[in-house]
Order: sequence, then C-alpha cells, then structure tokens
Amino acid sequence: MDTDKNREYCLTLLQQYTKSDSLLKHAYAVETCVRAYAEKLNEDVEYWGNVALLHDFDYEKYPTAEDHPFKGAEILRAQGFNEEFISSILSHADYSGVPRDTILKKVLFACDELAGFITAVTYVRPSKSIDEVEVNSVKKKMKDKAFARAVNRDDILNGAEGINIPLDEHISFCINAMRKSKELIGL
Repeated sequence: MDTDKNREYCLTLLQQYTKSDSLLKHAYAVETCVRAYAEKLNEDVEYWGNVALLHDFDYEKYPTAEDHPFKGAEILRAQGFNEEFISSILSHADYSGVPRDTILKKVLFACDELAGFITAVTYVRPSKSIDEVEVNSVKKKMKDKAFARAVNRDDILNGAEGINIPLDEHISFCINAMRKSKELIGL
C-alpha cells in the first residue's frame, strides 16, 4: 500500500493519535489550505494533503519541543512512509533543523499558523462562520497581540514570504479554501 497517498489510512492514523476536536479541526484546516495550493501549483494533491493532515498528529501525545514532531517521524517511519513525506512534516517546526527546501515544505509552513489564526478569527465572529471572515479582519486581529497569543505572527508573515505570495493574497487564498471545506473544519 502506498501509505503516503492513501487519505483513509492517514485519517485513521490521525484519529488514532489525536482525540481533541480542536486539533482534528486544525489538521483538516491545514490540509484544506495545502491541498488547495497543491491544486493551484499542479502538484500531487493527495500527497500534499496527507502531509498536512498528519503534520501535528503526534502533538496531543507528545506536545513538547523535544518530542514533537520527532516522535511522529518515528511512528511514520515504522508505518512505511517515505523519507520525503517525513522530512516535510519535520520541516514545519523551526527547531527541527530540517530546511524548507521544497515548495511543499514552504507551503505547509505558510498554511499551518495561518489556518489556526483564521479559525480563531472565525470563532469571534457573531455567526462563528468563516463566510463572515475577510482579509482585513484577519490582519486587524494580527495586530492585537492579546488575541490568539499562541499564534506566531512572524510565522504567518514569513510563511507568505517563503512562498513569494503577498500576505493579503495568501490570507484570501486560505480563507477561500477553508470556506469550501467549512463543514469538515467546523466553521
């Protein structure tokens, strides 16, 4: 079985290690954004989507910087995932030492924090619907350091820069992707 291209297998693995509804939704949100970029860039949508789906699958069990995403990499190796897949996941953590030397690695990093931030912005909208979220509301909340303080604003800025897409365009692209999967993501 080609594990890295089998979404059902990856979904089973994600759900085996992640029980938190918010972490599952985060995985789906990042997957949605990364898949949309894969489609836009004529890349392998299934492969890219599965990398994004599993990027934090070990976080709930191994939340420390010493363990995440390294424990996940060990689990994926044991499950037969290829080294490029594993390297892509490792690269989303600055402290892993794995360079972002492919477009997939850059896109995963660019979408990770932003998808989480867009989700947080959605939750403070009166309807709690992503349909109400606009680029300006996301940028305004980025300036509010007390809002979603765990989200690294520099990662959002550096992520857009890393894929050579203006911040507004990147935010808009991710909002639109997430709107198309709002039921899955819960927004």
